Amino acid sequence: MTRLSAFSSPFLLGFDDLERLLERASKAGGDGYPPYNIERQARRDGEPERISITLAVAGFSPEELEVTVEESQLFVRGRQREDNEKTYLHRGIAARQFQRVFVLADGMLVTDAQLANGLLTIDLERPEPESIVQRIEIRAN
Repeated sequence: MTRLSAFSSPFLLGFDDLERLLERASKAGGDGYPPYNIERQARRDGEPERISITLAVAGFSPEELEVTVEESQLFVRGRQREDNEKTYLHRGIAARQFQRVFVLADGMLVTDAQLANGLLTIDLERPEPESIVQRIEIRAN
């Protein structure tokens, strides 16, 4: 059985990369850890669109977290170190690692990352794209 793509229209040219990004995003669902919120702030008076991603990363220090952008993808990684000097009577909070991946649209910029009260907030913005009109000269043979 062949799979029909939403981008199979002959009028959608060069969207192969977008289709691959959508496939990658659907596979990057993960295990639900850490939980996160995504908030969009309304545009005001010519300001760019702003989005904030907030991840609940209680117990992680800034040194144990990493935020990177690679090929239009935002990676958030966390790795806690095991403390072998402590002896636990009960250990309900395990040191664990995680990776969350968010696919970014063209033009999205990461402007800030801040850790406060166990919440990592990553701010993004998408500047208004310039309207470009290009006239193509038609040559006659």
